[in-house]
Amino acid sequence: MTKYEKRQWINRVALGLSLSAMAFGLFFLAWILWEIVRQGIAGLSIAAFTQMTPAPNDEGGLANAIYGSGVMVLLATLVGTPIGIFAGIYLAEFGEKTWLGSITRFVNDILLSAPSIVIGLFIYTLVVARFKSFSAIAGVLALALIVIPVVIRTTENMLRLVPNALREAAYALGTPQWRVILTITLRAARSGVLTGVLLAVARIAGETAPLLFTALSNQFWSSDITQPMASLPVTIFKFAMSPYENWQKLAWAGVFIITMFVLTLNVLARWLTRTK
Repeated sequence: MTKYEKRQWINRVALGLSLSAMAFGLFFLAWILWEIVRQGIAGLSIAAFTQMTPAPNDEGGLANAIYGSGVMVLLATLVGTPIGIFAGIYLAEFGEKTWLGSITRFVNDILLSAPSIVIGLFIYTLVVARFKSFSAIAGVLALALIVIPVVIRTTENMLRLVPNALREAAYALGTPQWRVILTITLRAARSGVLTGVLLAVARIAGETAPLLFTALSNQFWSSDITQPMASLPVTIFKFAMSPYENWQKLAWAGVFIITMFVLTLNVLARWLTRTK
């Protein structure tokens, strides 16, 4: 066997293993999606969007859980996004070689890789245990801590991709640095930054562990963020573990709703990246 033939053989083996691994992953992904669609659609109804979570073996829906998830995800995004964007701007434009920038990146890497249950326990100790009450505010803080590192990383990376020639041209015209960042670099990277925000929202939309330790849950409709509030992931967890058929159907319906929401956000993020 010549050296060329040996390389071809190795290439075929590596390609075959790669395709096998891809097929293995796609098979289980397709299986999971099929089960979600099949059982989720079966549990969907008008009542699922208009009625409160029911008692065992009663009719009901997921309206309060959907509302609670929407409120907490929206507030967490509003809290975490500005902090993440400003921190990302600092790291990309000012803190590239500073000690504070290095420490911030190190802490951000830890937060990115930290399990969400650890963040939930941290907020539980800091807020829930101190005020002796579960609340939606605590849930918002926990979710915001998940949003912040994702937005920081994407903002910093997107700003670093902006060519320095744009900055230098603006400086040559006498433009102050804050205006260069606001009107040139941030505008050039806006689709990437928005993509990072959408991915962060997609991540926190399905988080269960942090909310179990912070917002807990609520069987009824509640708009008071200082009190426990229902959320879709926690409701799914509770209903899926129950022996009641109506709760299990609602759990599948909730899984379908979250999956479609996250899938839509991911597709939108990909589209924004492609059209940058």
